[in-house]
Amino acid sequence: ETMTDFNTAKEDGRKANETFNRIKKTRAHRFKKAFDHIDQALKVIYKDMTRSSKHPLGGSAFLSLDDVEEPYRGGMKFNAMPPMKRFRDMEQLSGGEKTVAALSLLFAIHSFRPAPFFIMDEVDAALDNVNVLKVCNYIRQRSGDFQCIVISLKDMFYERSEALVGICRDVSSNSSRTLTLDLTKFDAESNGSSKERESRSDKRTIESVDDNDHEAQKRRRIEVGAKQ
Repeated sequence: ETMTDFNTAKEDGRKANETFNRIKKTRAHRFKKAFDHIDQALKVIYKDMTRSSKHPLGGSAFLSLDDVEEPYRGGMKFNAMPPMKRFRDMEQLSGGEKTVAALSLLFAIHSFRPAPFFIMDEVDAALDNVNVLKVCNYIRQRSGDFQCIVISLKDMFYERSEALVGICRDVSSNSSRTLTLDLTKFDAESNGSSKERESRSDKRTIESVDDNDHEAQKRRRIEVGAKQ
């Protein structure tokens, strides 16, 4: 009976060890898959968000593990190098540089497992107008993949959004009131006016060319008559 219990316990231990190793292998595989994807996406997104006419190559950012073999035993490091800056710790970056790096990491994580929408609460507080514009343009480019609600005090975000939602106090009811404004119809009107202006410009150009051709033909007739 003792040997039977021993063999049973030994078999249970072997099965438990196999199950543990299988789960450990699956966990490491899933982690590596997510880590590699986010790391590659981070490099591309950060380069795009820091690229400019003066720095066409942009900056560089990457993730690194303290323990590559057993990532769960150590931590993870996030390093970002803005254009024309040497390598330094994240703590030594400015507030705006940290914000751009953090947003790049956020968008990289979102690219691995996209959410239908997310909310940004005054993420542009430490950004200058140039970086605010870059963030706006990136969100507009990705607007087909997700919806983004941005709480901001910067006019640049208002100008490039599709809709505005304002919260104000209603004195009559002594409560909050919501105001909404759809900006897409103004974009449509602007595009229509722009096309109309382009059409008028093309028409004036054609008329100018016709007038020039007419004047040229008239001069040629005069020259031919003079020779005769």
